[in-house]
Amino acid sequence: MSIADLPDEPKFTIKAVCARTGIRPVTLRAWERRYEILTPYRSDNRYRLYSERDVALLRWIKSRVDDGISISSAANELRSMVRNGLLPEAVPAAPTITKISDIPPKHYASQLYQALIEHNEGRAGEILHEAQSAFDLQTILTQVITPALVEIGLAWYHGKIHITTEHFASSYLRGRLLALLQAYSARRNAPRILIGCAPDEQHELGSLMFAILLRSHGYRVEFLGPDIPLEDLLDYASYERPDMIILAATMVESAQEINNFNHKLKQIHPTPLFGYGGAAFQSKPELRQQISGIYLGDSLEQGVITVSEVLKSNNKENTKKLKTASSRS
Repeated sequence: MSIADLPDEPKFTIKAVCARTGIRPVTLRAWERRYEILTPYRSDNRYRLYSERDVALLRWIKSRVDDGISISSAANELRSMVRNGLLPEAVPAAPTITKISDIPPKHYASQLYQALIEHNEGRAGEILHEAQSAFDLQTILTQVITPALVEIGLAWYHGKIHITTEHFASSYLRGRLLALLQAYSARRNAPRILIGCAPDEQHELGSLMFAILLRSHGYRVEFLGPDIPLEDLLDYASYERPDMIILAATMVESAQEINNFNHKLKQIHPTPLFGYGGAAFQSKPELRQQISGIYLGDSLEQGVITVSEVLKSNNKENTKKLKTASSRS
């Protein structure tokens, strides 16, 4: 949707705008004063009021800055578009927590399951919207969407629903999750992480949710999807040089396929960190002893913590090496 299609009626206070965009009030005022990116309406009491179009423009500006563009360049880009009678496409809004609900997450998970097995997209969307207004991102992923997915899988396994219903539910949630991933801008200067599924692994929603969580924490994440051929991934990594590669597996056979991948990564300099996870390593913990790499943990939450710790440690080690090399030269 073009930003030009959004309403221009002033109705949001600066506090509401900052909550919707993630821009601090002092930053927003500085942008208005120095770069004249917006001229908000002034109410009778002189309070700034912003429209839906203003909010969308600010999200677009912020996404450009998050991508590494200077604020002055982003402002010039916007002014150039306006002079030509154009406005950019709206950037999706990342969900924000607005209140704590008295209704537990499991209630939403149950309602979402029911809506999906009834093929009721409208109701499923309403439930997810309500959950996004009540809980933080991690709670939505781990305590609403994940339990609903587990129940759907069990219902199919026990013959309570058709495979078409399971496919519908998975496809619907995949679309919603991809939109959520794209709502978080990929920051250019952040550590770069490639995430996908081991060879022959088709269950991608867990790794997709992990990609969303990592991107929400500021990492530059590329989600590669299911069934990744390792030789192709190795070739891609050799010239893209990510900081870390993460592969997931729910099947034992897929988990065994990544046995020697970390060894092959040693061909790349600097060598990316290699992490892995998934249900296969929980059902058969002995697999962790066979795979060379970093086991990320038994949950998405633990995975985020592990990634943060190993990247920080690796960055410190690389910095130390550079200082040592510099002192010797």
